[in-house]
This record gives sequence, structure tokens and C-alpha cells, in this order.
Amino acid sequence: MTKVAIFVMINQSPFAKTLGNNQKEEKMKENNIVKKYTKMGLIAAAVVAVALLGMWAVSKTKSNKPLDKILSGVSENAATAAELKIAVISMDKIQMDATVLQDLHKQRASYEEKLKKQLEKEQKAIEKEKADIEKSQDVLSQEALQRRVVDYQRRVNNLQRSLAEKAQAVEASYQDALNTIQKKHLDPVIEGIITKKKLSLVIDGRMARVGKDVPELDITDEVVKSLNKKISSMKMAKPKGF
Repeated sequence: MTKVAIFVMINQSPFAKTLGNNQKEEKMKENNIVKKYTKMGLIAAAVVAVALLGMWAVSKTKSNKPLDKILSGVSENAATAAELKIAVISMDKIQMDATVLQDLHKQRASYEEKLKKQLEKEQKAIEKEKADIEKSQDVLSQEALQRRVVDYQRRVNNLQRSLAEKAQAVEASYQDALNTIQKKHLDPVIEGIITKKKLSLVIDGRMARVGKDVPELDITDEVVKSLNKKISSMKMAKPKGF
């Protein structure tokens, strides 16, 4: 079986590590550096924290054992460009061009259109109720007016909650279908092409910058054509509330 290296991006969450008393001063320096990166977000802070812990680990390694002894089991051999067969896949293009995914997009858009129409209908009714309340301000007692305002606000809140829940249900159903397509259809197609071409490395096109005039490097079209032969449509599960 051909071994393939695939580049992926991993979001790591920050974590803390307690050091011994003899490392307190070093830890304080690390914390000050991390604080400077707080506004950059959790991922940036995670990168800084991991890097600092790596620096600490290297310093401990140097102080305890020579680096050449630690690396004694590491081979000097490495893959060379001549030995590698590389390909690029554009996942964005697959999303746009694959027949089954186009069909899936249309199904989601159909449910979203239904939500839009429901919103427009409910909004007109709510606006009418608001206008009626405003007209009756001089007729109703303070208590009666307050009850109508409270009922009106409750109706608005219920509509907002209902629409939000339905929108989330549509997205959940869409993602479930998308995951099924990827696991049962797209991934096997990609693996089959990798095996047939005996590829060593496949890179997501979103992470690569490819020069022109590189024949047979981009295999996206082959993936799309093969996927279209395997499956052309998949019905989304009916979202909750529809």
C-alpha cells in the first residue's frame, strides 16, 4: 500500500503546565510574553504557549543529555524530490463542481428560502400587531396596554428562537449529508486515485501556491469526474421543524 503524507491544519487549545520551584522565574517570563498575545485570540496564544514550552523542553534537554546522543537513533536518510510523486487537490473546486455537492447546496438553499418566507409572513403580522398596540394606547388602561406589550414581546422572542432553531437544524442536516458524502464517496475516490497514481504526497490546494505549466500536478478535475460517476445526488434528512 502506498504511504501518503497529507498536510493538515490543527487547531490546538492553550494549556498550562506547572513547573518546579526552580523554574518560577522562567515561567513568569513566559506568562508575560503570552499576555502580549492575548488580543490575537486563543489560537495565537496556543502557538506561543506551545513554542515556549518547546523552548523550555529544549533547554532541559541540553542541560541533561547531549543532543547528539538523543538523536543517535535518527536516520540520515530523507525523501528527495526525485523520489516523490506530488499532487494538489482543490477542495473548494470540488465543492463547486461535484454534481452531488451542487445538489446538496440546492437542497439547503430550498430550506433557507422557506425560512425566509416564514420570516416575511410573521414579520408582517408582528408589525400589524405593533401598529394596533400603538393605536390603542389612548383607549386601553395602563394594565391592559402593558399586557399587550408583554404578549407582543413574547411573540417576537418566540419567533426569533424558532427561526434560529430551524436555521441550526438546516445546517446540521446539511453537515450530516456532507460528512456522509466525504466518508463514503469522496475519500474512497481520492484514495483510489492516490493508489493508482502511486502518489507520495497530496496537498490541499488552499495551502499551496502552484506555479504555471506544471502538468498533471492538479488532480481536482479527475477527482470530480470520478466522484460524479460514483454518486450524483444525496437527499438531506428533513431538518427538525419543517
